[in-house]
Amino acid sequence: MKRFLPAVLLAAGLLLPGLVPQLAWAAAFTDAQRAEIVGILRDALTKDPTILRDAVEALQAANQKEQEAATHAALAAHAGALVDPADPVAGNPSGDVTIVEFFDTRCPYCRKIEAPMAELMRNDRGIRLVYKDMPVLGAGSMLGAKALLAAQMQGHYEKLRDVLMSTDGLTTKDSIRGNAQQIGLDWARLAKDMDSPEIDKRLQKNLHLAAALGIEGTPALVIGNRLIPGAIGLEDMRHAVADARATRK
Repeated sequence: MKRFLPAVLLAAGLLLPGLVPQLAWAAAFTDAQRAEIVGILRDALTKDPTILRDAVEALQAANQKEQEAATHAALAAHAGALVDPADPVAGNPSGDVTIVEFFDTRCPYCRKIEAPMAELMRNDRGIRLVYKDMPVLGAGSMLGAKALLAAQMQGHYEKLRDVLMSTDGLTTKDSIRGNAQQIGLDWARLAKDMDSPEIDKRLQKNLHLAAALGIEGTPALVIGNRLIPGAIGLEDMRHAVADARATRK
């Protein structure tokens, strides 16, 4: 019930202009005055329930605008960190639209967008896809992320990523070793690089950037000046890319 209180106060403002400032000081009213205010609100909402609906919708719209403004400000403030020269890149490195994907190798929703993202990239050669490993689902996720960045040092980031993103079960050092050897990686070198301070620093940098942008889970896509949380389909991806291109003109 508490979460509806702002909407009720907004409804009061619609009904009784001038009362909202006083409601902030409700303790100053007598019991009789408070009862009268509640009675007026109850009567009005009973006669026209759409008042509450309109109030809730107005409040939600205001909150959404505020959140979008905060997101745009955060993206602008951290624009330089969104694409790091060290980041793994797929697609066209000189593409006119950049998609930054924050993902976790163990995240089922990240796996859900693999197919539509691949189709988008096949049909649009003007996209640069930048990967941000964001291990948030436990030790297996951290191992997977470290293995990917270590594989990047051998020039096979995408090859190992394809395997990890399509393999069910727990991610362990043994499973990573099997996957690495299957695609021809130097396991001894990979295992050593996985424990390097450089890789740990890169992952911490990704996690800090995600926090600064307000990203709370994976996947999250940054397309142009939009942050899109959660899994989306191919058409939504296409629309976001088109919007990004239109904004650049």
